[in-house]
Amino acid sequence: MKMILMLQESKKRITVDELADMFDVSRRTIFRDFNVLSELNVPVTWDQYSGYGVMEGYKVPPLMFNSRELATIMVGLNFVKSQVDKQLVEDAKGVELKIKNVLPDELKEFMNSLDDRTVVDPFLHFGSEKKDGGNWYLVSSAISQKKKLSFTYKSQSDEKVTNRIIDPYLLVFYRDHWNVIGFSEKRDAIRNFVLDRMDEAKILEENYEERGKINAEALIFNSNESGQIVEVLVDKTADRSFRANLPTKVFREIVVSDKKIKVSFKFNNLDYMNEWLLQFGKRVEIITPKELIEKRDKLLRSMLGK
Repeated sequence: MKMILMLQESKKRITVDELADMFDVSRRTIFRDFNVLSELNVPVTWDQYSGYGVMEGYKVPPLMFNSRELATIMVGLNFVKSQVDKQLVEDAKGVELKIKNVLPDELKEFMNSLDDRTVVDPFLHFGSEKKDGGNWYLVSSAISQKKKLSFTYKSQSDEKVTNRIIDPYLLVFYRDHWNVIGFSEKRDAIRNFVLDRMDEAKILEENYEERGKINAEALIFNSNESGQIVEVLVDKTADRSFRANLPTKVFREIVVSDKKIKVSFKFNNLDYMNEWLLQFGKRVEIITPKELIEKRDKLLRSMLGK
């Protein structure tokens, strides 16, 4: 199948030596594979000077999954269906329905059993109301075409609405919301935008040139480089969960005792960080900044009605 796809998608013919190198097999193996393709009525063409190809217009037959591949697909679809983005959930259900429609009965039954008995992230799956998460598909289209994106944006801090134009680089899903990271013309810098705070989004005709090679990890974590330094004491019982879900990158850690680790990181939204840290209760203690400690005190008082 890989060889058929390679021959079909290549803009030029491919030699036996090139195929042998690509798959790390002998020339004899490649010739045997061509014999198999011939028996399957795949219209392989050959030119003594340029090599092998497939007849123009030939369509690869539908792919068929084995049970393990199908189980992997179902885990992925169930993960998507557990998210809070309403449109994303509906899209996943559509994909699942299309796959089921082309499966033989025994695999369809296997897929249905997996769907009923495999739950990914149950607290999100059963416990959260689905909501509109913004037009992630429009943003992904702009990214794939390297087109500028315009929209109005409602600031989280003061609810002020402004017009924005960005070069969209990266689409990121953070557990319950979509973000787009890109170069903002207004700020002349890389910025992070929450999709459900965007409105009137449209792809512009103007293309953009990427400013250097796109590094997804750097874009995600460096978007907080302008933020404040946060230092916390993390109980070792919470360390694994803390690191796995921390929405930024740790730049320093110090073991202060057999039970506590001092962790330092930067973050540009202290209100969000304040609420995020609450999930760990007393297992995470805020050291600095003072502003975050004050926000914690204020939040706890309001929760207690004081």
